Amino acid sequence: MRRFAVVNVVAHVVITVTGAFVRVTGSGLGCPTWPQCDPGSLVPTPREDIAPVIQWIEFGNRLLGTVVLLISVGCLVAAWRLRPRRRRVVTLAAIMPAGAVLQGVIGGFTVLNQLAWWNVMLHFLPSMLLIWFAVQLVVAVFLPDDPQRVALSPPGRAVATAGVVTLGLLLTAGTLVTAAGPHAGDPATPRLDLPVQALAGLHSVLLVLYLVLLAALGVVLRLSSAPPRARRRFVLLVAVVAAQGALGSVQYAVGVPEVLVLLHVLGAAAVVAAASLLWASLAVPVGPDADGGQTDSGTSATWSVRGAPARNGPMSSRQRTNFSDSRKAV
Repeated sequence: MRRFAVVNVVAHVVITVTGAFVRVTGSGLGCPTWPQCDPGSLVPTPREDIAPVIQWIEFGNRLLGTVVLLISVGCLVAAWRLRPRRRRVVTLAAIMPAGAVLQGVIGGFTVLNQLAWWNVMLHFLPSMLLIWFAVQLVVAVFLPDDPQRVALSPPGRAVATAGVVTLGLLLTAGTLVTAAGPHAGDPATPRLDLPVQALAGLHSVLLVLYLVLLAALGVVLRLSSAPPRARRRFVLLVAVVAAQGALGSVQYAVGVPEVLVLLHVLGAAAVVAAASLLWASLAVPVGPDADGGQTDSGTSATWSVRGAPARNGPMSSRQRTNFSDSRKAV
């Protein structure tokens, strides 16, 4: 289950970047129909009006989407086979194949709509949401199902929530900049008829607002009882956001070259993954500490009895005695 969960994150990041590759190479209509590639054929057929490399770039991305779906299904099957079955893990795992199928349908309508800018936005933003949930799945798999409580005060929760909302707006503004920019996915695709400079300015303002909210969240984490891992992941998020902002500035200044566009999309996925990881860290266990610390009763979160596999949960008095004997033997 853990392997599937980690591979699932990587798969969703990779297909997001390859989707951007389809766009910057102008290959979005390499397969001009859907669900077939060419009318009457599931695979590309030789055509005079489309270069073979353009056809296979788009078709390759569709094949990769099938791989992502299979990995997502594997996540769900592995989650269902867990014993004891864990509701949160199963729920998050179920989102993955459902999202992959939905993305395939949205991608199909994007092609049928001749890569309309608003349809491309609807195709990109769910990818960010799926990466968010994929990271949540990884965290859920690696941590026990102990009761959790939020480590932040109500004002702190408001700051954290405002940060997530602002991140969503920031990503949306970024897609608007792309919709008005030069990379349409096909030379004949109409662009969003708004000034790129104004949209880039909106994107920059939202980035500054997001950084301000991150600074406020850093103060909240400093003053709260948040676990140390939350502070570490906060530093990671700030570093990724700073790198992404710098990359975006350079990309805009030099005329959005294709390579930097791909790196910027990868950076967006990294920001979402880091933000999701931090969000998952803002809760602390009521019972056993997920970091392997002590509970309120002094019982370790992870324990084993006489060489048995490690398990999560409180120990009975007999188990505690056996555990103590085992430690002495070691």
